[in-house]
Amino acid sequence: MKKFNLQDVERAFEKIKPYLRTTPVVESLFLNNNEREYFFKLESLQPVRSFKIRGALNKILSLTNAEKRRGVVTISSGNHGIATAYASQLLGIEKIEVIVPIGTPNNKIEKIEHFGGQVKQIGKNYDEAHIQGMQYVKKSEMNYIDSYYSDPLIYSGQGTISLELMQQLPLLDTIVIPIGGGSLITGIAVAAKSINPTIRIVGVQTAACPAMIEAIKNKKFYEEYPTRDSICESLVGGIGRLSYEMLPAYVDELIAVDEAEIADAVAYMAKEEKIIAEPGSCTTVAALRNYGEKIGGSVVAAIISGGNIDEKLFYNLLA
Repeated sequence: MKKFNLQDVERAFEKIKPYLRTTPVVESLFLNNNEREYFFKLESLQPVRSFKIRGALNKILSLTNAEKRRGVVTISSGNHGIATAYASQLLGIEKIEVIVPIGTPNNKIEKIEHFGGQVKQIGKNYDEAHIQGMQYVKKSEMNYIDSYYSDPLIYSGQGTISLELMQQLPLLDTIVIPIGGGSLITGIAVAAKSINPTIRIVGVQTAACPAMIEAIKNKKFYEEYPTRDSICESLVGGIGRLSYEMLPAYVDELIAVDEAEIADAVAYMAKEEKIIAEPGSCTTVAALRNYGEKIGGSVVAAIISGGNIDEKLFYNLLA
C-alpha cells in the first residue's frame, strides 16, 4: 500500500492553500493551569465547518479534466460528504453523489445538497453504508473520493493542519486529536513528528467505538467495528488500512472517553469557551478535562475537527 511523508503533506499544502482559510488557534479561557497551556485549533471554522475539506480538495485537485467530467462519488457519515460536495462545486464538477447512512443528521444532509451533492441513504450505520456503498461505487464510472481508508492524497491533505499549527504555536509539545477512521490523526502525526520527533501525539476515541485503540492493542485490523449508541456519528465504525499500518509508529498515547464526558464537553465548549463544536470534536476536550495528567505536555493543542452538530442534539446537550 502506498504511504506518504512530510514532502507529500507540503505539496498538498501548496495545492490547497488558495482555496482554504488558515484556521485560528485560540487559548482556552478556563483549562489552563500552572503546568499547562491549552489551545484549540478550530477546524470547525473551515468553510464547510470541518477539517475534511483539506483531504477532499487535495484529492479532487489531482483529477484530470476528463475525470472531473465523469463526476465524483463518496461514502461519508456527513462531514466528508459536505467537503467533497463543496470542493467539487468549487472546481466545476457537476455530478456529485454522496452515500450516507440512514439517520445521518439532517443538517449534514442539507449542507451536502446545498453544495450540489445528490444524497443516497444506505445502511443503518456507517459500516453498512460503506459495504453497500462500495458495491455501488464499483459499478459506477465516477471517481471515488476516499474518506479515510487508503488514499495517501486524503491523508496528506489532512496532515496540512500540522504545518499551520506548528507555525502558530512554535513551543507546541503535544497535539490531541480525535480518531474516527484515522486519516486526521495519521496525517497530522506523520507531518508533526517529521518536523519535531519529540512532539507528543495523543489520539482520542469514544468508548462506544474504540476501534483504533483495540486494533493497535490487538495488532488486528478492524475494517468494521461494532458500535454502541453514540452521539459521535462522525467517529464510529471501522478504521482505515493506511492508518492502521502507519499510525502505531507515530502515536504516543491513546485515550477512550465515555459518552457522558463527551456530552459534558460539548456543553462546556458552548457555555464556557463560547465555541460550537460537534461531539466527535469534543472527544479531545473531554480528554483534556478528565485525563490531563495522562496527556501531559506543557503547551497542548486540541484539534477541534468540526462544528456540524445537529440542532436538536445541541439543545439537548446544553440542557
